[in-house]
Amino acid sequence: MASACRRFVPLLKSVCRFSTINRLAAITSKNGITAYSSNVSACRKFGSTMPRIQKETVKLTFLLGDGSRQLVDAKVGDNLLDVITENEIDLDGFGACEGTLACSTCHLIFKQEDYKKLPETPTDEELDMLDLAYGLTDTSRLGCQVIVSKEMENWEITVPGGVADARDV
Repeated sequence: MASACRRFVPLLKSVCRFSTINRLAAITSKNGITAYSSNVSACRKFGSTMPRIQKETVKLTFLLGDGSRQLVDAKVGDNLLDVITENEIDLDGFGACEGTLACSTCHLIFKQEDYKKLPETPTDEELDMLDLAYGLTDTSRLGCQVIVSKEMENWEITVPGGVADARDV
């Protein structure tokens, strides 16, 4: 334990610019365990702001049940339920279970050629929920289970005109 602490102290000193970390005190207890004490809260960062890592985005178009189209910027790595929520697309009852795979309200329909390009096939749990979805097709998926990728640039995804909540069945 003491050797691990001794290796950690130089690391703290190198990270902290203005601090009392350079005045570390070794405290040895009666049982021979050495601990190091300091006011670590005085440690400061070198910059006042941290750069924000920007996620790549792709353009997606959602074809809504009322016939309107909604163009959005979708972050690569997010699921489609989050994309719709973050872009404040108002869909009654959409995503009722908040992505826990407990309903079918985030049901989306893909074009056949786009559906084939999805990297993952639906799991058995997703297929069970889809069986209860409104307007089910062969290219249906739950938005909470589809992760946005770069390959999805300019895809058009249909949102069915109605919602069937599997939790109500």
